[in-house]
Amino acid sequence: MAARRPAPRKAASRKPAVRANELRLAGVGTEAVMRATGRAWSDWLAVLDRAGARAMAHKDIALLLSRKFGVPDWWSQMVTVGYEQARGLRAARERTDGFAATASRTVAAPVTHLFDAWCDDAARVRWLLDAPVEVRRSVDGKSIRMTWNPGGSPVQVSFQSRGPGKSQVAVEHGKLKSAASARTQKAFWSAALDRLKALLEAGR
Repeated sequence: MAARRPAPRKAASRKPAVRANELRLAGVGTEAVMRATGRAWSDWLAVLDRAGARAMAHKDIALLLSRKFGVPDWWSQMVTVGYEQARGLRAARERTDGFAATASRTVAAPVTHLFDAWCDDAARVRWLLDAPVEVRRSVDGKSIRMTWNPGGSPVQVSFQSRGPGKSQVAVEHGKLKSAASARTQKAFWSAALDRLKALLEAGR
């Protein structure tokens, strides 16, 4: 009589590992970081580990990214925050001066059109509606600083050309009092940027 074969063991259930190209830190995916800085999140984590960033202050990490690696100012802050979150040095959405909400979109429109949609009051109200913002300072085609009232929290907006007829806008709403406020503002800015993208791309 043939010996009975043992029943096959069930494989232990495991959570799928997060692949490098799926890593998301500071509310930003690795593909967006790669496009803006030339490195993915996994690369930046390794680079900053080698540089001793675990023992560095937030400001010093951002300066290292900006001065040594040529990372644009807004992105140097984002990479710093992402690194601090990944290494357990900071809670999600937490900054040195409170919490922050971030959002970004790539739009099929020239960067000049994207910038004008923010700077021109009549154009802005079409997609930002009645949001309580006040423009403080702008640099043509590059950045806008705004204040959200009441509360006076800062909103930093940066723009980058992504080639002919394509551009990107990134928003950081800072100095928020709690993680809950950051989640609320992130949802607000994400919806607003969706309206802006739809408006500009419909007008092509």
